[in-house]
Amino acid sequence: MADQARARRIAERTKQLVTQGLSQVVKDERVGFVTITDVRVTGDLQHASVFYTVLGSDEDREVAGEILQTYRGRLRSFVGKGLGIRLTPTLEFILDALPEDAQHMDDLLQQVARRDAELAAGRQASGYAGEADPYRKPRAVEEDQGSSGA
Repeated sequence: MADQARARRIAERTKQLVTQGLSQVVKDERVGFVTITDVRVTGDLQHASVFYTVLGSDEDREVAGEILQTYRGRLRSFVGKGLGIRLTPTLEFILDALPEDAQHMDDLLQQVARRDAELAAGRQASGYAGEADPYRKPRAVEEDQGSSGA
């Protein structure tokens, strides 16, 4: 089992090589704007998960995924030559959900901001539920003397 530092170095180098391979090996113009966001290599250096994003519609993402699966073997050969280690890790391409998650979080934050603005406007229009000063005050001295003399 390799140490974590070596696995990280191989993952970073694999990311660079896959990115180069997209322009040198993949000769399909339909691949579009594919960005390799991250690569994670297992501890035994046998498997690499390659996370990618695609700029465009859902159809563009599907087409890019099919093309990456088609060229997976050629990209693995390209990565193997560039890494120069005894065993080349298998490549698994995974569509990175980070942009969609970030968009969902932005939408939620906008909803929260709108709700806060509505509550702030409602607070400005409302008044006190009771008196303006809800704290008890000591009674006046004259009232105390009048009630004890009876």
